[in-house]
Amino acid sequence: MNLPYAEPFRIKMVEEIRQSTRAERESWLQKANYNLFNLKSSQVFIDLLTDSGTGAMSDQQWGALMTGDESYAGSRSFEALHDTVKNITGYQYLLPTHQGRAAENVLFSVLVKDGDIVPGNSHFDTTKGHIEIRKAHAVDCTIDEAFDVENLHPFKGNIDLQKLEDVYKTYPKEKIPFCLITITCNSSGGQPVSIENIRAVKELSDRYGIPIYFDSARFAENAYFIKQREKGQENRTIKEIAKEVFSYGAGMTMSSKKDGLVNIGGFIALNDENIYRAASNFTIIYEGFITYGGMAGRDMAALAVGLTEATEFPYLESRISQVEYLGNKLIEYGIPVQKPIGGHAVFIDSLKFLPQVARAEFPAQTLANEIYLEAGIRTVEIGTLLADRDPDTRENRYPKLELVRLAIPRRTYTNNHMDYIAAAVKNVYERRNEITKGYSIMWEPDILRHFTVQLGKA
Repeated sequence: MNLPYAEPFRIKMVEEIRQSTRAERESWLQKANYNLFNLKSSQVFIDLLTDSGTGAMSDQQWGALMTGDESYAGSRSFEALHDTVKNITGYQYLLPTHQGRAAENVLFSVLVKDGDIVPGNSHFDTTKGHIEIRKAHAVDCTIDEAFDVENLHPFKGNIDLQKLEDVYKTYPKEKIPFCLITITCNSSGGQPVSIENIRAVKELSDRYGIPIYFDSARFAENAYFIKQREKGQENRTIKEIAKEVFSYGAGMTMSSKKDGLVNIGGFIALNDENIYRAASNFTIIYEGFITYGGMAGRDMAALAVGLTEATEFPYLESRISQVEYLGNKLIEYGIPVQKPIGGHAVFIDSLKFLPQVARAEFPAQTLANEIYLEAGIRTVEIGTLLADRDPDTRENRYPKLELVRLAIPRRTYTNNHMDYIAAAVKNVYERRNEITKGYSIMWEPDILRHFTVQLGKA
């Protein structure tokens, strides 16, 4: 018989997690103002809030931690990270930061100004926040297929070239500092961008003199999908695909807590020396010296190893296959999810799951809370709360997709956990008609409200 698939690793250390009672969870959720970000980790059985910084590091990474060089300037750990990033991306200049949003803050401080327009494919929350706090505007140019959860388009993260060219024709070049390509595209369901689309965006942008930058948090997962789904790419390595992708950009930001396989860290990688020098000043102001930028030497050493591991096919096959396993379980149970299954998470369509809950009462947040109450599983809303208010009108923005994201930490849970998650969601689905009311906002900050918003029952 054919041998079944087995993970390319074995478990060396475990961490105990505790199951709670329904009564405990009801009390905890109420005290958290119905915002899952406000829960303590000890109140969560399986934590799918994010895949950012929540994965398990390898023995090689732990070994690298012990040899980290904590010199303030010019440490060996920085050199190791610089060489690794250069080998994978081709970019010459590196600025470490403490995480991805810090990289955005530093780079956008150089590139984005009041009144600018930044087109791209469904900018994520902190990205849009860093654009809008500078009184600029993010314009979503994602293909329409991304917003039909049943559509099996293999690259739903692609940019619509006509939408992008309309932006280029509408605004003067001086108002468009860059086009941002997010790989994979989190907000559209962890969906990849094809190398063909990236080439076409590059060609179009070159005609208008607009540079391309990458939001690269899950670049290795994107390269995996290119290898698996795109004709002519099947025989290339992940590293070969990634290097070609990055060759079409002027630079990148990276949250290393995803495809860097570490618990903290980020960086900016660039080829333009002038932009590097300008960004270096902001790195020193906001982060630290340019050869550590908010990261300890030990974390840079672990990141250098993690980037190498994350761009190996066996690791990616194991990681993405587990996400697909959960997605297929939910599909088997009739749960409406974004298809095809994304790279880092399964996204549940709350508008189909809870059509009776009004958009103004946040159906995705309502569903996320119900999943927690059912089984102690923490997920996150990718919908109206995250979409925030229009910076000009201050009215709620209602995105085309209202999703609950089940983000799977890397190398952390087993498929038994996936079975438990699927059964819990199925239980909620079977009683979905009993859920008729959602939540209203009691308090919210001016921007990025979903992190700290306080809710009450509607």
